[in-house]
Amino acid sequence: MAQGTSLSALARAAGIGKATLSGLEHGTRNATLETLHAVAGVLGVPITALVLEPGAPPTQMADVHGSAVTPSLIEVFHEPQVTFELLTILVRPGVLQHSPAHAPGVTEHLTVTRGVLRVGPATAPVLLHPGEHHSWRADTAHVYEALGADEAAAVLLIRSPRTGTPS
Repeated sequence: MAQGTSLSALARAAGIGKATLSGLEHGTRNATLETLHAVAGVLGVPITALVLEPGAPPTQMADVHGSAVTPSLIEVFHEPQVTFELLTILVRPGVLQHSPAHAPGVTEHLTVTRGVLRVGPATAPVLLHPGEHHSWRADTAHVYEALGADEAAAVLLIRSPRTGTPS
């Protein structure tokens, strides 16, 4: 969407309430990971573009979490045609987190470090054990789920092409 899009249009396109979006914009509401991904997907930007000031340290992304996933940003790498966000994630057991589609061309690359995870496109998630890796197009709905009684952990790399560049 172009800059100057109304709050109502952005909220509608992201599938969230206008009051929620207004609260996020004014800092009176805390965003969930799912909400941030929905807005970032509509705007065609990486999630860190919404939560970090330019040049801010990755630790400033604290307190962002989803229904099951708690991310910790390690670093953001900007290249001419793509942005990479490197994170560690913790996934609570017993909750299936639905992640909305990101911007076109975004891919996710996940390696499990502890526990067992079911991740990937919502229509075809895969089961991963420690040391196993999976990549998928994240421009469609996808899921994260820790199986078993314990929290799972993983390293996640999100690759986002810059708007107007080939993926």
